[in-house]
Amino acid sequence: MASSYPSVAHMFLDRVEKTPTNSAFLYPDSSDRWQSITWAETGDRVRRIACGLRALGLEQEQPVAILCSTRLEWVLADLGICCAGGATSTIYPSSTGEESAFIARDSEAAFIFAENDEQVAKLHGVRDQMPSVRHVIVIDGAPSDDGWVLTLSQLEEKGRQADAEDPDAYERIARALTSDRLCTLIYTSGTTGRPKGVELIHDCWVFEGEAIEEINIIQPDHRQFLWLPLSHSFGKVLLAAQLKIGFETAIDGRIDRIVPNLGATKPDFVAAVPRIFEKVYNKIVQGARDAGGMKWKIFKFAMDTGLAYSREIQAGRTPKGLLALKYAVADKLVFQKVRQVFGGNLKCFISGSAPLSRDIAEFFHAAGMLILEGYGLTESSAASFVNRLEAFKFGTVGKALPGVDVRIDPADGEILLHGRGIMRGYHGLPEVTAETLTEDGWLRTGDIGELDADGFLRITDRKKDLIKTSGGKYVAPQALEGQLKVINPYISQVVVHGDRRNFCTALVALSREELPKWAEQNGLGNLSYAELVKHDKTRAMVQESIDKLNSGLASYETIKKFAILPEEPTVENGQLTPSLKLKRKVVEKQYMDILDGFYEGALADIK
Repeated sequence: MASSYPSVAHMFLDRVEKTPTNSAFLYPDSSDRWQSITWAETGDRVRRIACGLRALGLEQEQPVAILCSTRLEWVLADLGICCAGGATSTIYPSSTGEESAFIARDSEAAFIFAENDEQVAKLHGVRDQMPSVRHVIVIDGAPSDDGWVLTLSQLEEKGRQADAEDPDAYERIARALTSDRLCTLIYTSGTTGRPKGVELIHDCWVFEGEAIEEINIIQPDHRQFLWLPLSHSFGKVLLAAQLKIGFETAIDGRIDRIVPNLGATKPDFVAAVPRIFEKVYNKIVQGARDAGGMKWKIFKFAMDTGLAYSREIQAGRTPKGLLALKYAVADKLVFQKVRQVFGGNLKCFISGSAPLSRDIAEFFHAAGMLILEGYGLTESSAASFVNRLEAFKFGTVGKALPGVDVRIDPADGEILLHGRGIMRGYHGLPEVTAETLTEDGWLRTGDIGELDADGFLRITDRKKDLIKTSGGKYVAPQALEGQLKVINPYISQVVVHGDRRNFCTALVALSREELPKWAEQNGLGNLSYAELVKHDKTRAMVQESIDKLNSGLASYETIKKFAILPEEPTVENGQLTPSLKLKRKVVEKQYMDILDGFYEGALADIK
């Protein structure tokens, strides 16, 4: 695909010129009332931020970090950095002071946008570890007496003054940017070790915007609801698509507000990670089960009918006759109410960042909501494959985006990608870059997969996560973990273990939110979470689910032993990444004594 713009800045300036009066973003005010900002108004604020950064001395390709949750100001800061010729570096708001200092130091950030006084206090505590940081710009907070902390309004005022002194500077600098300039330095969330800064040039994001527009999933008159962390490439790629296509985005990263926000904003599409879909699935099914009686029977009828209807569509057939009539009844009694929870206007969900269970995809499709699963890495600017509205296969991540080349390594099944979206390299890590990028620019993804005859890609597992038992059999743990979470709505996380062992075992975490409901129904409502996870009835409940899972597995895949963890993995306890991915190695290391105990008296492990 030939590039349509030299840079993201060009793409943004063009969007403002094309549709100045169109609504660009909806955002909640302090009273949670939704407000609108047009593209022209967005352009004005971005201009002031960009000019303010240049007035403070920002230079070409110099990184500026953003330490903030998903909100309108994150986007304004990002675009301001871009149009000033700088490069955005990302820090998750849940990061510790030391983690924040590492990214600021490694990227040599000149400035940091911080969300509030709490984040500023975190940075103050590690100020001596960030020698390159000249100023912190706080969005909701107060300036410091020594001038190190400025408010966003102060920055914009500096920008307004600088713009008045040299009105041509803004566009001159923005339009001088070329496709090979550094645009974003996204730090991987570190599931396996030290975060690495992924260098993505302007052309990476321009390409993503063009490719997403071409596959025709999203239209200019659509509305997106965006809650994903913008420090993650999955959220960031949706901004690139918005600049190219011009749709409106309702933005609010507060996870506890997702459901009411969906009802209020009525989006046409929403992107999410599988854990969100799992939680919604479990809540809907458990709510129907708890209602019992006729309501549960109606729900089961609706689901059975919906799944049959879905499978007809998946097979390329139009449901007719009695099935179509039964589905109309099921839709009126159950599915319309489910869709209203999401605002009632959804054309599709988009799922990425981790594998989506086929059962979850079919459940939502049965209810009249299509989840289009996609695939990509931070190193490939997020989107490389995605299912389409007119061509989807559950259990796959769809077809390659236009302009993405793919091949499967015949030696081990690893997926390799090539195209304009591939990173320039890892910041300051030439040896690691050489291990990940081939000499001719192909990205080694670290994922194992296969392409079917129609070009749909199926991911089987992470290359490093594949289990090879001492008997030489390969097991894909993520597939088993996903199935178990669907079978049991009280299970929130699973780690299947067994590499170089003679059988598979599992660490199981139970949901703090859902487990009390089960406890109440089983005469254990007076027990605390800590007591419940140790109770024999709880263990029997989990064992029943594992037995059900094992009944459909080959003998070498079955889970022979398991333990229920004393706590649920969270971002706060360091067992989940900010994008809600399980840190498998961290969990395994923390509970290695339990895992080792599973194999005492068994055949010796391979050393």
